[in-house]
Amino acid sequence: MLAGTWDVTIKTPIGSLAVAYTFAESGGALTGSATLRDDTVTLQDLAIDGARATWRQSVTKPMRLNLGFDVVVDGDRMSGHSRAGRLPRSAVTGVRRQGAHCQPSASGGR
Repeated sequence: MLAGTWDVTIKTPIGSLAVAYTFAESGGALTGSATLRDDTVTLQDLAIDGARATWRQSVTKPMRLNLGFDVVVDGDRMSGHSRAGRLPRSAVTGVRRQGAHCQPSASGGR
């Protein structure tokens, strides 16, 4: 469902960030990373429940934050939010790059 490379926009109070997310599924395990310019971080606690995906990540730019993400995936689109502690939610939207996703799993998801 989530495998592939996604072009994601995070609308933060200090402006929009364009981030490339890569998700992979192997042997039932889901892994992921996020790349902003030349900085790549590994996603933590990545989980899928139906169409909902959640994960955590730490960033150091533009400031040091621990972010939590909660998105809903609909085909090749995702939408939801991220949150850093007590800061307001930031809207998250994304589109899967065409030709960048794996074959559907046995359950029919991507």
